[in-house]
Amino acid sequence: MDTLSFKTISANKATVNKEWVVVDATDQTLGRLCSKVAKLLRGKYKPNFTPHVDCGDNVIIINAEKIVLTGNKWNDRVYLRYTGYPGGQREFTPQDLMNKGAEQLFRKVVKGMLPKNRLGAKILKNLHVYEGAEHLHEAQQPKTIDINQYK
Repeated sequence: MDTLSFKTISANKATVNKEWVVVDATDQTLGRLCSKVAKLLRGKYKPNFTPHVDCGDNVIIINAEKIVLTGNKWNDRVYLRYTGYPGGQREFTPQDLMNKGAEQLFRKVVKGMLPKNRLGAKILKNLHVYEGAEHLHEAQQPKTIDINQYK
């Protein structure tokens, strides 16, 4: 029996295989899409996933303005932020964030699904959100994926 086949391979910065992928957000539910995007950013779909290494892909989300929220969540869901001063608790809805730009909403949702440490902050920089069908990353030759095939 070959015992070398039982060794766990741990990815590092030099052996990581990062790719660029494009995800179309048209008629997708916000939370379901963002949970899959967070897994792509983290690298959970790769066989050499290592928790303490940034081994995920760079994700480009296009058509972000066509995202869907069911029910009255556009106005009823409330996100909180605290300024640090007395009486400084601010609340805002997904509609408020969408009015500022779809990138604000997607970053808020995906950030909550990533680790709360330096690695999570670094991974979040690999997310690129565009409201239209055009994006600025053609030079990276991203491949378009169907996000519905992922679990």
